[in-house]
Amino acid sequence: MDEQMISCTIDGKPVTVERGTRILDACLAAGIKVPTLCYLKDVSSHGSCGVCVVEVEGAKRLVRSCMHSVMPGMVIKTQTERVLHARKLNLELVLANHPLLCTTCERNLNCELQALSQQLGVRTSRFPRTKKKFEEVDATSASLIRDPNACILCNRCVEVCASMQSVSAIQLTGRGLKTKVATFYDQGLGNSVCTNCGQCSLVCPTAAITEKSQVQQVFDALHDPSLTVLVQTAPAIRVGLGEAMGLGEGSLVTGKMVGALRSLGFDKVFDTQFTADLTIMEEAYELIHRLTHQGQLPMITSCSPGWIKFIETFYPEQVGHLSSCKSPQQMFGAIAKTFYAEQAQLDPRSIRVVSIMPCTAKKFEAGRSEMDSSFSYWKERMNLSEEDRFCDVDWALTTRELAKMLKMVGIDFASLGEGEFDDPLGASTGGAVIFASSGGVMEAALRTAVEKLTGSVLQEVEFASLRERKGIREAALQIGESTVKVAVANTLANARVLLDQIKAGTSPYTFIEVMTCPDGCLGGGGQPIPTNADIRAKRAQSIYEEDRSKPIRKSHENPAIKDLYARFLDQPLSQMSHHLLHTTYTKRLEYPFD
Repeated sequence: MDEQMISCTIDGKPVTVERGTRILDACLAAGIKVPTLCYLKDVSSHGSCGVCVVEVEGAKRLVRSCMHSVMPGMVIKTQTERVLHARKLNLELVLANHPLLCTTCERNLNCELQALSQQLGVRTSRFPRTKKKFEEVDATSASLIRDPNACILCNRCVEVCASMQSVSAIQLTGRGLKTKVATFYDQGLGNSVCTNCGQCSLVCPTAAITEKSQVQQVFDALHDPSLTVLVQTAPAIRVGLGEAMGLGEGSLVTGKMVGALRSLGFDKVFDTQFTADLTIMEEAYELIHRLTHQGQLPMITSCSPGWIKFIETFYPEQVGHLSSCKSPQQMFGAIAKTFYAEQAQLDPRSIRVVSIMPCTAKKFEAGRSEMDSSFSYWKERMNLSEEDRFCDVDWALTTRELAKMLKMVGIDFASLGEGEFDDPLGASTGGAVIFASSGGVMEAALRTAVEKLTGSVLQEVEFASLRERKGIREAALQIGESTVKVAVANTLANARVLLDQIKAGTSPYTFIEVMTCPDGCLGGGGQPIPTNADIRAKRAQSIYEEDRSKPIRKSHENPAIKDLYARFLDQPLSQMSHHLLHTTYTKRLEYPFD
């Protein structure tokens, strides 16, 4: 037998696994799903809940299967009376301090604690509440709500923030009954180094961390006859919304999504993919300008707002490497309240722009003070005062929030027909579709930049190395006599690796894409729960199939984008495009303890 393989017995069944395999994973390989609560795959386990205990022959105590590895010849039992009793007991202890408000809870019917209680047959808790004090809900963040009272101290949020994102905005503090998850100095998420990525909300098994809902504000706007409410949908929504509405994982539901948004009452249903193509035009030309005019390299993409807050906070000296382009969400808002307002003869003050995003950080981005270029465009033209000030994007809803709205009004999503996006801000190319997946922004930019630099038609538009599911992906391109190296970073921990290279002067790259979340927007913090690696892979497959089905796959060939430049923007990097579509970045946070 291979020395790396070891044998054990699980519930009487012989099982062979790799050395170092956790008991929990060995059980799964044997077709036995041991219940878990604090365990999070691919992230270090805290082992706090004790729900995953199993009996190991010869061991004095029950063993937490998420914490211990299989040993040769180990005999494991997962369903003994002792094991079942201990699991139920441990869950009852967790429930003792948990507010039992399931019917009004944000995660009702999609809560791991609730589901596990059903599975283990826990109907009441025999233990009295030991935490007498109810903690104040933290609403300081623009993107997230944190309710310490719903927290079960599983440590998942702490682990994902530290290991996946290398941010460590939250930690377990205190001891005994005073233990809680808190920010530094307990100042709240909005006053911390939190990047608003929302990965904590994706992995939270309860409703201790959720997105800050803007559903009611959007409903109010839809019911106001004096307003024109426009909606834009990010590329990743079309492969995430179906899951939230009961369809298969990774289902491509573009047409149904459009029909559902019309049913909600939006005046126009547009596509963020239109401005994804616009982003590529501006970003590709910016890269070309830096290459040909000795600009600051490597240039780094700026579409991911969590990433922007990360570099502003931890590496403010490197913000000059960022592309000055706004994200597609913000470009859309600026174009909708200027170009579209003129074309439709609408007062921009009566327009509301709603974004449907896979990302909780988009809420933070929409509220940034500099994201109001449409107001400055109209200020002198309409003689507006500061009291008239409006932002480019009014509200950003997550995939989960849109699903909630559809369920609230009783839309039968599965039976909806196929709708079409409205013109002129609804046309897009394959280059825009792949923005949803990590590496997609880079790939789309290269499709345009290489053609513009070489003057030759790019025959092979897919870059396989940029689609590999790795933390850092690389590619080398031959452009004329020069070899250009590019990189894509998945998650902020991997972004930190590339930034440290730049800091040390050893970066070999010309162009870098950073996506805050694993696999990019497909794994965004606002996507349906659960979201894991297997589900993200199915979403990616649908996105790449959508790209291949598009008749036009290069952003610079989008006729609607060409028309926008001809009628309004003039050309990429023009004075008008700089005013509406570009911005500058600075250190964002000043702390009271600095």
